[in-house]
Amino acid sequence: MSLRELARVVQTSEVTVRRDVRALEAEGLLDRRHGGAVLPGGFTRESGFPQKSHLATAEKTAIADLAANLVEEGEAIVVGAGTTTQELARRLARVPGLTVVTNSLLVAQALAHANRVEVVMTGGTLRGSNYALVGSGAEQSLQGLRVSRAFLSGSGLTAERGLSTSNMLSASVDRALVQAAAEVVVLADHTKLGTDTMFQTVPTDVITRLVTDEPPAHDDRAQTELQALADQGVQIAVAGASGSPGGDEVPARRARSVPGPRRSAPAGLRSAVLGEPVPGSERARVADLRRR
Repeated sequence: MSLRELARVVQTSEVTVRRDVRALEAEGLLDRRHGGAVLPGGFTRESGFPQKSHLATAEKTAIADLAANLVEEGEAIVVGAGTTTQELARRLARVPGLTVVTNSLLVAQALAHANRVEVVMTGGTLRGSNYALVGSGAEQSLQGLRVSRAFLSGSGLTAERGLSTSNMLSASVDRALVQAAAEVVVLADHTKLGTDTMFQTVPTDVITRLVTDEPPAHDDRAQTELQALADQGVQIAVAGASGSPGGDEVPARRARSVPGPRRSAPAGLRSAVLGEPVPGSERARVADLRRR
């Protein structure tokens, strides 16, 4: 969690927060990171949904707003589990003819009353901490599926290892979601940039696009990580959020891109980007998944 976010939550200055963080680290109650702090055992520890849902709320809203612009009418996509993807799902309810395949109960719930959106749930075992379906049942139900895009989030993102998470079962399902998509879009706020966790889900060279928020000016780690990702060919869209977290208003948005080398796209991705048919029938495969 960044010092800025901590200061906002406890309603004090970053100077005071920085002093208190040093004291808590001395007692072994947390680990300091550049520009923030994490609980001890950062590679394996994972916060539950109640904690995650209150972190970086304004940033997640801005990211979801920007990511929703990538989704087109009549498209078939997969959406993974997470609080940021849940925010995205709320904005997808107004996209007509959309088919969403997901292993997340929260994503499905957000789209439950969207008359023009078809929701297909994977099978699997419920993981209560993040309301996601995991295990062999979830992975097997995704076999043979092909969609245009996968929207995923995770616990950490680095240029060296890509997207990662703290849970082995969640990582396995996320890999299966990636295999089903021609293009992979990662949604990650700045607090996850430069953070590495135990299980890799999406290698950097597989990530097509990153949608994130503007890191604080003093957060050199996040800025460096963004440039390193761009240098490896990841397309980066940065949404700027303003407004108070938890408010009813949608924060103002602006987007910028981080320059990097162009990376040749696989044939399936080129077809999706250029508007040509993606090999195979997306609708037929989605229907086959639903019959299972």
